[in-house]
Amino acid sequence: MTLADLIECTIDFEGQKKTDLLTHALLILTGVVSLIVGYSTESLQQLLVVFVAGFILTIIAVLPPWPMYNQHPQPFIAIDRKQD
Repeated sequence: MTLADLIECTIDFEGQKKTDLLTHALLILTGVVSLIVGYSTESLQQLLVVFVAGFILTIIAVLPPWPMYNQHPQPFIAIDRKQD
């Protein structure tokens, strides 16, 4: 077993679309929530803590190849080795 087999992370095209939308939505939500928390508490430290926590949650949600990102795999075309 090679290292490539151990860390192979495959997601399909629909999964890539889902992760893209989820990344944008979560980061925008994190930014807005952290801005509101930082403004209401008048604390830059609280703003950064909330933003970093949201960023880490976003990474956990989108970075691993979760099974929900590989529900529509594309079949590979078999190579025909016949030569005329």
